[in-house]
Amino acid sequence: METRPSPWFIFVFSEWIWLFTLTSSLGVTRAEVRCIPSCQSPLTTAPPQELSALDLVSLDELQSDEIDGSLEARRGGSVCANTGDVNDTGADSSGESLSKVRGEPEENNCAQSGVRNKEDTLLKKVDTVLSGGNLTQNSSGDERESNVGDLEQSDATENEDKVAAGASQSRGRGARRGDAGAAASEEPEEFQLTHSTFALTGDTAHNQAMVHWSGQNSSVILMLTKYYDFNTGRVTESSLWRSTDYGTTYEKLNERVGLKTVLSYLYVSPNNKRKIMLLTDPEVENSLLISLDEGASYQKHSLAFDILSLLFHPEQEDWILAYSHDQKLYVSLEFGRRWQLVHDNVVPNRFYWSKLGLDKEQGMIHLEISVSEGRSQYITCKLQNCTDGNKGKPFPGFIIPNSLVVQDEYVFIQVPMGIQSVHYVSYKRNAFYPMKLPKYTQPKDLQIISTDDNQVVAAIQDWQQNDSYHLYMSESRGLFFTLMLENVVSSGGPEGNIMIDLYEVAGIKGVFLSNKIVENQVKTYITYNKGRDWRLLQAPTTDLQGNKVYCEQPYCSLHLHLHVSENPYTSGNIVSKDSAPGIIIASGVIGPELTSTNVSIFITSDAGNTWREVFQEEYSVFFLNQGGSLVAIRHTPLPIRHIWLSFDEGRNWDKYSFTSSLLYVDGVLGEPGEDTLIMTIFGHFSHRSEWQLVKVDFRSIFQHRCTLDDYTMWQVHDQGEACIMGMKRVFQKLSANARCVKTRDQYVPQKSDSCPCTEADFECCTPSFWFIPSATSRDCITGDTFLNTTGYRKAMSNNCTEGSALKYSPRRQRCPSQSPRGLQLFTSEGTPVAALDKNVTFLVFLEEGLGSTTSITVDFGDGTAISYVNISSIEDGIKHVYGKVGIYQVSATASNSLGSDKATLYLHVTCQLEQVQLSAPSVAVKNKAVNLTTALRPSQVGTVTYYWWFDNKTEPLVTLNGAMTCTFSKVGSHTVTVQASLGSTLHQDQMAIGVYDYFRSHVLAFSSNLDELNPGVSEWREDIGRVVKNSIVQVNSAAREYYIKTYSDEQLCSQAQKPSFKLGN
Repeated sequence: METRPSPWFIFVFSEWIWLFTLTSSLGVTRAEVRCIPSCQSPLTTAPPQELSALDLVSLDELQSDEIDGSLEARRGGSVCANTGDVNDTGADSSGESLSKVRGEPEENNCAQSGVRNKEDTLLKKVDTVLSGGNLTQNSSGDERESNVGDLEQSDATENEDKVAAGASQSRGRGARRGDAGAAASEEPEEFQLTHSTFALTGDTAHNQAMVHWSGQNSSVILMLTKYYDFNTGRVTESSLWRSTDYGTTYEKLNERVGLKTVLSYLYVSPNNKRKIMLLTDPEVENSLLISLDEGASYQKHSLAFDILSLLFHPEQEDWILAYSHDQKLYVSLEFGRRWQLVHDNVVPNRFYWSKLGLDKEQGMIHLEISVSEGRSQYITCKLQNCTDGNKGKPFPGFIIPNSLVVQDEYVFIQVPMGIQSVHYVSYKRNAFYPMKLPKYTQPKDLQIISTDDNQVVAAIQDWQQNDSYHLYMSESRGLFFTLMLENVVSSGGPEGNIMIDLYEVAGIKGVFLSNKIVENQVKTYITYNKGRDWRLLQAPTTDLQGNKVYCEQPYCSLHLHLHVSENPYTSGNIVSKDSAPGIIIASGVIGPELTSTNVSIFITSDAGNTWREVFQEEYSVFFLNQGGSLVAIRHTPLPIRHIWLSFDEGRNWDKYSFTSSLLYVDGVLGEPGEDTLIMTIFGHFSHRSEWQLVKVDFRSIFQHRCTLDDYTMWQVHDQGEACIMGMKRVFQKLSANARCVKTRDQYVPQKSDSCPCTEADFECCTPSFWFIPSATSRDCITGDTFLNTTGYRKAMSNNCTEGSALKYSPRRQRCPSQSPRGLQLFTSEGTPVAALDKNVTFLVFLEEGLGSTTSITVDFGDGTAISYVNISSIEDGIKHVYGKVGIYQVSATASNSLGSDKATLYLHVTCQLEQVQLSAPSVAVKNKAVNLTTALRPSQVGTVTYYWWFDNKTEPLVTLNGAMTCTFSKVGSHTVTVQASLGSTLHQDQMAIGVYDYFRSHVLAFSSNLDELNPGVSEWREDIGRVVKNSIVQVNSAAREYYIKTYSDEQLCSQAQKPSFKLGN
């Protein structure tokens, strides 16, 4: 599965910066947010998306003296890598590699933070942010302005040259000089690049920008600049710019879109780059502006809702899903001209386009719908007819919120099972089955990392883990998982997403890098066979100065940063490309563990076998010319005008000037596609100046188009072992120092030969505990054949041929008749509780046994049962209604000619508890038994748990009976409280009991007309009691405190109900 980010970026200038970097995760282009001071702005470039738009014919049209002059100047001398601290490498990374994989917060179960199919392109309303200038790290904006005013160009140039001279001195032996003994302090010769500068006049106050470079044989660049007010959270000003000459000049289009129109976002159709969509600020005007000619003209259409995000169809260029702020999903089949409501209560980022060949219809979507607090439902829906009658329910029960993931052939959900949950998977849109993890695995969280090569890679966090995950890999159906790597570093993303330190190297299948925690130290490991075997990285033999590096494994090795850190000045990035197989550029350290101090930039040309240190300062490195050349631009708080180029995979670097004036660099935008021979460098001359767009054209430094003579062959290997993933692979790469332009029709990706299978091509399944030698697929029909595993399985992308390792290979056998086994029964709610007189849905799953020949009988436990001819006919669940509360033993029995299997569920059928009432005598004798009883309303509600509290005791007495007996050992007033709990409902009642050594009871009678004055409240009873008590005290010799009035029950007094007075002692 390959994801290519859309080639538009947003740059933001403010006191504090939100940095969004596009990465590839689970097949979705997503945004990673970083908050950093504006004085620490990272360089960023738009990742490539399509084939180059560069017209290489212009290369032939260049004057020969222009090309030759550049080459002659280059031969005069060169410099090697500079020294200094490292920052970000390869902001030009494409979405072809998994770099710092993440999930959705809300998506912390089977998903990640908005998982998408690889063909889907989700363009969210996010700002890819760059600083408003590389300020000095300890200076304010005013100080920077002052620095610019005082700093002479010669001073800044001298600073740059000192760095270059230092690099040349430290690596004189590696410089591309004819005389190896030339003076090390000799300054490197400076070469000129073809460039032009354009100022965005009038946009000085704007602090954000979105840039789109069309590519696709087009020279059009669109740039939306705007002023975002962080206090109000609104865009108050905007300007739209358009270039038709690769960024040499720009035209301001405000009059075409409306002078009073405030634009907030820019979207581009991933299937047709000529189709542009602009979104206005809804606070001013809620509308869309649509262009069908690459932004040359626009039509305005009103909107009736606020757009939060858009999801374009992977094939139909006019089909768009729009998600609103009020959780409603809309669809347009006319590229935004008309919209129709699809569904409400849609969970954010949990909507997916159908995939042709897997789903029944192309015009269908997968949705997760919020049903209630803590419950969601997975449905499928037709675009223009999403009524109840047309909704599909692939899983009939409820699922845990934010757990739906639809990716390639797989659908993942998480189902509640009491206090736990179970992860389910559907392969090729078939029935759902529980994912089988190794025994004793207790997932606290599960993130889907990848579904490449018809195989699932998942990251699982066990209950005892906090900052790490275990990596697991499945077979083709995504059911059975084996351990891939333990204790992989994880971190929380700014939006609550999970980021896993796993990076897939582009261009060479099966090569991954990962950071693992070993004895509280983070170490970098590499695998060449997709996780079967891992080893530490070999450190460079020499440092940047040519000194020998003493680094012995396992105590010392090379460790790399595999993601963009929140502080780009303390760690860097990693990049590789399909068009440059074997080349990996990353930042890291040499030592016992990965740290964020003393970071350098390293490069490998042989896919991680050997590494070289190329920079010790803060540089970003970009691929040029389909990976045939490298460009490095230095991070510095000072203005610069030089960049560095390498034509031999980073072994030597030449210094080039890209502008005649010093520029504070804010960011770099590379041409979309793999060619990348034109770049635009964004910057400012000062803190308050207009944006300067410097177009750098690298075509003049190349001599000709590449021919076969410019290429050399390179074979992938793992420390000398040529057979990797069952193949010997030979790639065609440019020879060192080849100054030619690579073209697509000449690029030969690789030549491969299969290898005989060995033990190293297989992994053992037995330790996972789910392996059963005699097990067959439940779809295996009697009379057919199947491949029966021997306890080992070959990696899905391993292409070895049968060799001497036949004992590890599966053996084809006839499908045996098999008795059913692994029958599971549970409710769609995931809990063994059902409501009275309401439908309860039972779900039945069979792990083994052919479903089409296995009958199923469900006994509901209330005297009724139902049978089905085969289990395949009840995938939507079995519904039943109970008419009485109680506990029912529900059983399901699966049978065929060879045997049967049974599953049992004890279902509690309840109704809503409304009230509990406590009854007890008001007085009692010390150390004599007292009966406590309760009454419920309604009286029949099911199984109730009672909590009895006596006086001030901190622990209750718990019973399932509503009556109990107790004694009181002390004279005085005692408080009794009872709580009745049913499901999530709890009610309580309380009363006081007077305890005495002795008392005598006297029953009194009242006249019949007393009840006529009864208003029906307890206070009236109390008042009558006081009157009676006072009267008795007056005619009796006993003291007042010895009289206690009670009633025969809690109802109001009447003629038939006689209060009694008790004389206590």
